[in-house]
Amino acid sequence: MKYNFDEIIERRGTGSGKWETYDKDVIPLWVADMDFTVAKEVQDDLLKRVEHGVFGYSAHTLPELLDTICVRTQKLYNWKIYPEQIIFFPGLGSALNACCRAFGNPGDEVLVQPPIYFPFMDAIRNQNKSVNHAPLIRDDTTEYIEYEIDYAKLDESIDTNTKLFLLSNPHNPVGKMYNKDQLTKLATIAESNDLVICSDEIHCELILDNKIHCPTASISDEIAARCITLMAPSKTFNLAGLSCGYAIIQNPDLMLQVREASAGIIPGVNVMGYTAALSAFQHGNIWLQQLLEYLQENRDFVLQYIDKHMPNIRSTRPEATYLMWLDCSQINIPDANPQAFFLKNARVAFSDGAMFGPGGDGFIRLNLACPKSVLETALNRMHNAINKL
Repeated sequence: MKYNFDEIIERRGTGSGKWETYDKDVIPLWVADMDFTVAKEVQDDLLKRVEHGVFGYSAHTLPELLDTICVRTQKLYNWKIYPEQIIFFPGLGSALNACCRAFGNPGDEVLVQPPIYFPFMDAIRNQNKSVNHAPLIRDDTTEYIEYEIDYAKLDESIDTNTKLFLLSNPHNPVGKMYNKDQLTKLATIAESNDLVICSDEIHCELILDNKIHCPTASISDEIAARCITLMAPSKTFNLAGLSCGYAIIQNPDLMLQVREASAGIIPGVNVMGYTAALSAFQHGNIWLQQLLEYLQENRDFVLQYIDKHMPNIRSTRPEATYLMWLDCSQINIPDANPQAFFLKNARVAFSDGAMFGPGGDGFIRLNLACPKSVLETALNRMHNAINKL
């Protein structure tokens, strides 16, 4: 089946957070969900579940979904996991909070690498912990902005109060993928400082240019013993509103700590989330392959457009995710706030780079997972707004 990602689907009036936060004339390219219908098989399986008509509590164990996740993980990454090593969450935001709650005492530090997905910092503060920044190094010597790990700064940032390392792999917002050598260096630092690693890998199947994702915990048994891996079908298959994610925890002691931190405050996944997750993993691969091709084309279109029409904006060239990280600091924008400027003058909503911590000022994060025509209209609006300065 050939999917039509160019189709424009009206999402206002459906309770869409992305489309109903701003006025009707605003094009929303901010929050990370996609403006595409899901795979037909997923829709069909959800309709079948609805037709059943009974929506009681979900089972505590779902053998078919657990087995499917184990088989898929082995196939994609040559990483052997078992059903008892998986715990479900109604979204990875709750999983991040559970991990920050589970490890360390109030006031202890959690290590992050900004610019970083801002719910990392929210989760840390929600659980009365302190944010410890070890920023990525920006490299402007290449055609596009690139980021590298400052291993020395990372190691120096850690002290006896640092208990947890929140890693974004692939990295949100800069779209960077980490290879085995880089992850091994990170894990070695974590091991030498006795840190637990929580590796958020929600974008692990949104990999562009036929590259291959490397899960942090897959590198060695020693790393797996101190690692919690967060994954979900939500970003990959556009199922965020159905709230189903999971953590892979191979160390039973870490599993117990996460379960205890979650007890009584984090609910289970709803029946529709489980149905959609199973269907997507079993039947969504053709849709996903076509999606990745479309996202890659959109990424390249944005880069070409910026180069031709807005050369004062510098961008990353994401290896993964459908998010682009744009540096607008060389444009003479009032108050140096590009998010507010483009919202007011172009009627396009982006995520504000300042929310992503140190290194985010002057940036916006652009979500390119929409029909190309919508993306082009948004870029034209940006271009026109800049020309009026």
